[in-house]
Amino acid sequence: FSDNISALLWTYMFFYAIMIFGKIYGKSLPRKYIKERNKTMEILYKSTRGDSTPVTASMAILKGLSEDGGLFVPTQIPALDIDYAKLAKMSYQEVAYVVMSKFLTDFSEEELKTCIARAYDSKFDTEKIAPVKEVNGIYYLELFHGATIAFKDMALSILPHLMTTAAKKNQVKNEIVILTATSGDTGKAAMAGFADVPGTKIIVFYPKHGVSAIQEKQMVTQRGENTYVVGITGNFDDAQTAVKKMFNDKEMAAELDSAGYQFSSANSINIGRLVPQIVYYVYAYATLLGEGKIKEGEKMNVVVPTGNFGNILAAYYAKKMGLPIQKLICASNENRVLYDFFSTGTYDRRREFKLTSSPSMDILISSNLERLIYALTGEDAGKCRGLMEALSRDGNYTITEEMREGLSDFYGNYCSEGETSEAISATYYGGNYVMDTHTAVAAGVYQKYLRETGDRTVTVIASTASPYKFARSVMQAIDNTRYEGLEDFQLIDTMSRLSGVPVPKAVDEIRTAPVLHDRVVDACDMPKTVKEILNITC
Repeated sequence: FSDNISALLWTYMFFYAIMIFGKIYGKSLPRKYIKERNKTMEILYKSTRGDSTPVTASMAILKGLSEDGGLFVPTQIPALDIDYAKLAKMSYQEVAYVVMSKFLTDFSEEELKTCIARAYDSKFDTEKIAPVKEVNGIYYLELFHGATIAFKDMALSILPHLMTTAAKKNQVKNEIVILTATSGDTGKAAMAGFADVPGTKIIVFYPKHGVSAIQEKQMVTQRGENTYVVGITGNFDDAQTAVKKMFNDKEMAAELDSAGYQFSSANSINIGRLVPQIVYYVYAYATLLGEGKIKEGEKMNVVVPTGNFGNILAAYYAKKMGLPIQKLICASNENRVLYDFFSTGTYDRRREFKLTSSPSMDILISSNLERLIYALTGEDAGKCRGLMEALSRDGNYTITEEMREGLSDFYGNYCSEGETSEAISATYYGGNYVMDTHTAVAAGVYQKYLRETGDRTVTVIASTASPYKFARSVMQAIDNTRYEGLEDFQLIDTMSRLSGVPVPKAVDEIRTAPVLHDRVVDACDMPKTVKEILNITC
């Protein structure tokens, strides 16, 4: 009898030990075991608003937006389980595979490597793809060496390849219609990526009076039988709101389906945009490590000029993967909706919309912030949905004190137009480096952060666009009187002489390019315009 009791006790203890082991698995196991587990871990994507079944990465990329209006987020953030010393010896393409393969788990190695090879090639004017430049002890991660000289190229060079691969994997028969709102850079980068890609059309809406002259010229001269560019009389938020409504319009979806089409998005709300953006923060750290600017495991700060919140959210995901990032510094322009959110816990879009010299940040509804809000709620889709509905209904929402504690990784501030010009001038005269207006917002905010905190952690500033895209604002900041009266391309040539940097091909080729897209509509007419473009009759 006692032997039986003893056997039962041992059996009970054995299964209890298994249960405890299961609870702590992944938390206290050696790193090599976690690495083996992650090799086979499938990452699915769920909605921030919770009403849809999780889908594969390829399906999330195709859909762009969940049917319930939410954004797709990974079911878990995978660990960056590789020695940084190895990363430091890798090319950009190799780092891209390491990072992206952990998120896009239903893509085969061959599929993903093919997409990466096609994206990061001679379209970029440097083999490094995203070089890091040191100026007065600050490191600028240059994300503007692609075909359209803005950071959007980093993700939009690969998105068309991810999307067409995803369509084949999911036996999609319809033609994919990329529907996008742009505040200046996404539109051109998306069109450059999707131009004449079989099985796709791309329709871009932009605020007619809310982009720089070079940005507009780049878009309206875009070639491609499947590309369509439409100006609207409202602002970017008007365009973005209308695009979201069309994505959620079930009747319109049915009309498209009967005509052989389906919507997808190239905006930063698409997870296929967000995942490639994580790569360059990992690459920046690897570059600093390889150059001896930082020691393995030493932390860095990241400063990001932010409008729609996607670029800094990618850095947040990189930190969650284990990349040693200390502080995420969110830089806003005079629209300052994100600065106010980080300062007060209240997101309030009810304010005057300001047109600034950093137009890609002229945004009052930062769509990607929803993904951070979802994380702050403890992944409570109901709470997240309620806050987003309040924003849509009332124009604002306030997060709880407990949620605000989750913002400790972030620092937010903003630059006025004058401060932005001062940052351009100071960096040019003090460091012989010419930066664009968006990067200048980040540089100015970083100086405020230094004054407030004294934190001298190695810092990387995301340099999001070439100064050639905003030549007038940049040259006025360098000398407000000398260059007054010059035409845009005269300013560009002058900038080239000052900086010693040749005029990028993306700018030079539009000097005499003909305007191919001249349609302008009211925001309320955007759905009608889409149907006209696609020849859909009610």
